[in-house]
Amino acid sequence: MSKIPGLDRRQFLGTFTATVAVAVSAALPRYANAAGPTRKLAGVFPIGFTPIIGNDQVDYEGLASQIRFCRKGGVHGFAWPQLASGWSTLSEAERLQGGEAICDAAKGGSTAIIIGVQSRTADIKESARYAMQAEKLGADGLICIPPPGMTAPAELLDYYSKVAALSSLPFMAQAVGDFSVDLLVQMYEKIPNFRYVKDESGEPLDRVTEIGQRTNGKLKSFSGRGVSTMITEMERGFAGHCPYVSIADVYSSAYDSFHAGDKAKAFATFGKILAANSLIPQNDVNVLIARGVLKPGTSTRQAPPVPGAPPPKRVRVTVEEARRVLDTYLKGDLRA
Repeated sequence: MSKIPGLDRRQFLGTFTATVAVAVSAALPRYANAAGPTRKLAGVFPIGFTPIIGNDQVDYEGLASQIRFCRKGGVHGFAWPQLASGWSTLSEAERLQGGEAICDAAKGGSTAIIIGVQSRTADIKESARYAMQAEKLGADGLICIPPPGMTAPAELLDYYSKVAALSSLPFMAQAVGDFSVDLLVQMYEKIPNFRYVKDESGEPLDRVTEIGQRTNGKLKSFSGRGVSTMITEMERGFAGHCPYVSIADVYSSAYDSFHAGDKAKAFATFGKILAANSLIPQNDVNVLIARGVLKPGTSTRQAPPVPGAPPPKRVRVTVEEARRVLDTYLKGDLRA
């Protein structure tokens, strides 16, 4: 492949990838690009629950209600569907309808929306339908989990290059399992819109500095795993944090205080979060029922465990117990 005169390596790769994106899009069903200016992707971005009511029916109003809750609580963003959403249990029709409900509820607010575009079978055409709908509806970014069973670095690089090229929206990869820093840097160098990683591979607290140094600070790390080390994450330069929705407003308060320079207040707020999580696990949907966000009797699609990480604890609490803990210990800290 010859180099185009007047372009450095990075400009050349960007031009080439953009050309590939046009070629791929021409062969795929495509919505008109109606996305406006994107919001900043930084802060607290909870992973949305997929609420279920009745006979295993997705409650799309419950999805929209989570967005309204996040908007009221000053939560910076929201991502769906991902592992905590039980994404692999969702049909394509459920995902498309859910994405529409979420994006419609976000209109006019400051909560940024990231839509998951991964496919269980690494089907690029399926991912294209999610990506193009996200653009049409005004989403702010895309996120993608590696397809089940795909672990070879060369395969992952090729796959992510193709998926990211489906849209001009900012692109986030979820790093799980044996997903090396070397691979992330290769992706950054090859994929122009790959600027964020939700890092749940190895020890993210040890990787964030190297990721930043090797990409001149341009590849931003988001945390997962329940965000149990948020203060350390902010100290080490994470751009964002992905807890559950349950008390995302309180996490957002801690983030806002820290980045406003009041680190002592952020520390105290996060201490309350950790204490509350020992009483009411944030992966329990009854917390959002207690807060009036989801309907009584709501359940959720179950998420598979993150590869390489222990499965989430499923210690259930009653709605009444969740409400008691919130009223007793967090009432003054709830923003929504």
